[in-house]
Amino acid sequence: MHIAIAGNMGSGKTTLTTMLSEHYGWIPRFEAVDNNPYLDDYYKDIARWSFNLEVFFLKQRFRDLLEIANSSETIIQDRSIFEGVYVFTANNKAMGNLSDRDFETYMGLFESMMAAVKHPDLMIYLRASVPHLVQNIQKRGREYEQAIPLDYLKNLNDRYEDFIFNKYKGRILVVDVDPLDFQHNPKDFASIIDKIDAQIFGLFP
Repeated sequence: MHIAIAGNMGSGKTTLTTMLSEHYGWIPRFEAVDNNPYLDDYYKDIARWSFNLEVFFLKQRFRDLLEIANSSETIIQDRSIFEGVYVFTANNKAMGNLSDRDFETYMGLFESMMAAVKHPDLMIYLRASVPHLVQNIQKRGREYEQAIPLDYLKNLNDRYEDFIFNKYKGRILVVDVDPLDFQHNPKDFASIIDKIDAQIFGLFP
Protein backbone atom coordinates (compact mmCIF):
# COMPACT_ATOMS: atom_id res chain seq x y z
CA MET A 1 0.00 0.00 0.00
CA HIS A 2 1.16 3.53 -0.79
CA ILE A 3 0.18 6.52 1.37
CA ALA A 4 1.32 10.03 0.39
CA ILE A 5 1.37 13.16 2.55
CA ALA A 6 0.80 16.42 0.68
CA GLY A 7 0.96 20.00 1.89
CA ASN A 8 2.78 23.28 1.69
CA MET A 9 6.08 23.88 3.48
CA GLY A 10 5.41 24.25 7.19
CA SER A 11 2.18 22.23 7.11
CA GLY A 12 3.67 19.33 9.09
CA LYS A 13 4.25 16.73 6.36
CA THR A 14 7.53 15.35 7.67
CA THR A 15 6.33 15.29 11.28
CA LEU A 16 3.11 13.46 10.38
CA THR A 17 4.93 11.06 8.06
CA THR A 18 7.25 10.11 10.92
CA MET A 19 4.44 9.76 13.46
CA LEU A 20 2.23 7.67 11.18
CA SER A 21 5.12 5.40 10.20
CA GLU A 22 5.74 4.72 13.90
CA HIS A 23 2.05 4.24 14.71
CA TYR A 24 1.23 1.83 11.87
CA GLY A 25 4.67 0.29 11.33
CA TRP A 26 4.78 1.70 7.80
CA ILE A 27 8.03 2.43 5.96
CA PRO A 28 8.65 6.19 5.72
CA ARG A 29 10.07 7.63 2.53
CA PHE A 30 11.40 11.18 2.61
CA GLU A 31 12.32 13.26 -0.40
CA ALA A 32 16.03 13.97 -0.79
CA VAL A 33 16.45 17.34 -2.47
CA ASP A 34 20.10 18.07 -1.71
CA ASN A 35 21.44 15.52 -4.22
CA ASN A 36 20.12 17.41 -7.26
CA PRO A 37 23.26 18.29 -9.29
CA TYR A 38 21.53 21.35 -10.77
CA LEU A 39 20.75 23.10 -7.47
CA ASP A 40 23.85 25.32 -7.35
CA ASP A 41 23.49 26.36 -10.99
CA TYR A 42 19.75 26.89 -10.51
CA TYR A 43 20.19 29.44 -7.74
CA LYS A 44 22.81 31.29 -9.82
CA ASP A 45 20.62 31.46 -12.95
CA ILE A 46 17.07 30.27 -12.28
CA ALA A 47 15.65 30.81 -15.76
CA ARG A 48 18.55 28.98 -17.43
CA TRP A 49 18.51 25.91 -15.20
CA SER A 50 14.84 25.50 -14.20
CA PHE A 51 14.06 22.92 -16.87
CA ASN A 52 17.10 20.82 -15.97
CA LEU A 53 16.31 21.03 -12.27
CA GLU A 54 12.66 20.07 -12.69
CA VAL A 55 13.39 17.17 -15.05
CA PHE A 56 15.92 15.77 -12.57
CA PHE A 57 13.35 15.97 -9.75
CA LEU A 58 10.77 14.34 -12.02
CA LYS A 59 13.15 11.50 -12.81
CA GLN A 60 13.91 10.94 -9.11
CA ARG A 61 10.24 11.00 -8.10
CA PHE A 62 9.27 8.60 -10.88
CA ARG A 63 11.99 6.21 -9.74
CA ASP A 64 10.57 6.46 -6.21
CA LEU A 65 7.10 5.57 -7.54
CA LEU A 66 8.44 2.52 -9.35
CA GLU A 67 10.25 1.32 -6.22
CA ILE A 68 7.14 1.87 -4.10
CA ALA A 69 5.00 -0.01 -6.63
CA ASN A 70 7.38 -2.98 -6.48
CA SER A 71 7.52 -3.07 -2.68
CA SER A 72 5.52 -5.52 -0.60
CA GLU A 73 5.60 -3.10 2.36
CA THR A 74 3.20 -0.26 3.11
CA ILE A 75 5.11 2.93 2.38
CA ILE A 76 4.20 6.41 3.55
CA GLN A 77 5.74 9.13 1.39
CA ASP A 78 6.55 12.71 2.35
CA ARG A 79 5.54 14.64 -0.82
CA SER A 80 4.74 12.94 -4.12
CA ILE A 81 5.52 13.36 -7.79
CA PHE A 82 2.13 15.01 -8.27
CA GLU A 83 2.94 18.00 -6.06
CA GLY A 84 6.25 18.40 -7.82
CA VAL A 85 4.41 18.72 -11.11
CA TYR A 86 1.15 20.53 -10.33
CA VAL A 87 2.41 22.83 -7.57
CA PHE A 88 6.13 23.55 -7.80
CA THR A 89 6.87 23.13 -11.51
CA ALA A 90 3.62 24.90 -12.39
CA ASN A 91 4.66 27.72 -10.09
CA ASN A 92 8.08 27.90 -11.74
CA LYS A 93 6.32 28.19 -15.10
CA ALA A 94 4.00 30.93 -13.83
CA MET A 95 6.98 32.89 -12.53
CA GLY A 96 8.47 32.90 -16.04
CA ASN A 97 11.28 30.47 -15.30
CA LEU A 98 10.12 27.83 -17.80
CA SER A 99 9.29 28.51 -21.43
CA ASP A 100 6.08 27.19 -22.97
CA ARG A 101 8.14 24.74 -25.03
CA ASP A 102 10.05 23.38 -22.04
CA PHE A 103 6.89 23.12 -19.93
CA GLU A 104 5.04 21.21 -22.66
CA THR A 105 7.98 18.82 -23.00
CA TYR A 106 8.07 18.34 -19.23
CA MET A 107 4.32 17.67 -19.01
CA GLY A 108 4.51 15.23 -21.91
CA LEU A 109 7.23 13.32 -20.09
CA PHE A 110 5.17 13.29 -16.89
CA GLU A 111 2.04 12.05 -18.68
CA SER A 112 4.04 9.23 -20.29
CA MET A 113 5.36 8.23 -16.87
CA MET A 114 1.84 8.14 -15.43
CA ALA A 115 0.91 5.42 -17.91
CA ALA A 116 3.34 3.11 -16.09
CA VAL A 117 2.30 3.74 -12.47
CA LYS A 118 -0.83 4.25 -10.39
CA HIS A 119 -1.94 6.87 -7.88
CA PRO A 120 -1.26 6.34 -4.17
CA ASP A 121 -3.91 4.35 -2.33
CA LEU A 122 -4.52 7.46 -0.24
CA MET A 123 -3.22 11.01 -0.35
CA ILE A 124 -3.49 12.95 2.91
CA TYR A 125 -3.60 16.69 2.25
CA LEU A 126 -2.55 18.87 5.18
CA ARG A 127 -4.50 22.05 4.57
CA ALA A 128 -3.08 25.10 6.36
CA SER A 129 -3.49 28.87 6.25
CA VAL A 130 -0.51 31.09 5.49
CA PRO A 131 -0.28 32.38 9.11
CA HIS A 132 -0.14 28.78 10.33
CA LEU A 133 2.60 27.95 7.81
CA VAL A 134 4.62 31.01 8.84
CA GLN A 135 4.33 30.11 12.51
CA ASN A 136 5.65 26.60 11.88
CA ILE A 137 8.42 27.81 9.58
CA GLN A 138 9.58 30.24 12.24
CA LYS A 139 9.46 27.53 14.92
CA ARG A 140 11.70 25.12 13.04
CA GLY A 141 14.17 27.90 12.34
CA ARG A 142 15.67 26.86 9.01
CA GLU A 143 17.65 29.92 8.00
CA TYR A 144 17.01 29.65 4.27
CA GLU A 145 13.22 29.57 4.88
CA GLN A 146 12.97 32.67 7.05
CA ALA A 147 12.98 35.11 4.15
CA ILE A 148 10.27 33.36 2.11
CA PRO A 149 7.76 36.05 1.00
CA LEU A 150 4.17 35.69 2.20
CA ASP A 151 2.95 36.07 -1.38
CA TYR A 152 5.02 33.06 -2.39
CA LEU A 153 3.45 30.90 0.34
CA LYS A 154 -0.03 32.13 -0.61
CA ASN A 155 0.61 31.36 -4.27
CA LEU A 156 1.73 27.82 -3.38
CA ASN A 157 -1.35 27.41 -1.17
CA ASP A 158 -3.58 28.43 -4.07
CA ARG A 159 -1.84 25.91 -6.32
CA TYR A 160 -2.25 23.18 -3.71
CA GLU A 161 -5.98 23.87 -3.53
CA ASP A 162 -6.29 23.72 -7.33
CA PHE A 163 -4.17 20.56 -7.45
CA ILE A 164 -6.12 18.71 -4.76
CA PHE A 165 -9.64 19.70 -5.76
CA ASN A 166 -9.36 20.10 -9.54
CA LYS A 167 -6.42 18.11 -10.92
CA TYR A 168 -5.67 15.11 -8.72
CA LYS A 169 -7.66 11.99 -9.63
CA GLY A 170 -6.79 9.72 -6.71
CA ARG A 171 -8.30 9.16 -3.26
CA ILE A 172 -7.89 12.14 -0.92
CA LEU A 173 -8.22 12.77 2.80
CA VAL A 174 -8.19 16.48 3.70
CA VAL A 175 -6.96 17.39 7.19
CA ASP A 176 -7.37 21.01 8.28
CA VAL A 177 -4.32 21.44 10.49
CA ASP A 178 -4.80 25.03 11.72
CA PRO A 179 -6.74 24.02 14.87
CA LEU A 180 -4.57 20.93 15.50
CA ASP A 181 -1.31 20.27 17.31
CA PHE A 182 -0.98 16.60 16.41
CA GLN A 183 2.70 16.54 17.37
CA HIS A 184 2.04 17.41 21.01
CA ASN A 185 -1.65 16.68 21.58
CA PRO A 186 -2.52 12.94 21.54
CA LYS A 187 -6.21 13.68 20.97
CA ASP A 188 -5.43 15.64 17.81
CA PHE A 189 -3.22 12.84 16.51
CA ALA A 190 -5.90 10.28 17.39
CA SER A 191 -8.45 12.27 15.37
CA ILE A 192 -6.21 11.95 12.30
CA ILE A 193 -5.75 8.23 12.93
CA ASP A 194 -9.55 7.78 13.06
CA LYS A 195 -9.92 9.52 9.69
CA ILE A 196 -7.19 7.39 8.11
CA ASP A 197 -8.68 4.18 9.52
CA ALA A 198 -12.04 5.14 8.06
CA GLN A 199 -10.49 5.68 4.63
CA ILE A 200 -8.26 2.64 4.32
CA PHE A 201 -9.77 0.11 6.71
CA GLY A 202 -13.43 1.19 6.76
CA LEU A 203 -13.55 0.94 10.56
CA PHE A 204 -15.74 4.00 11.07
CA PRO A 205 -18.83 5.32 9.26
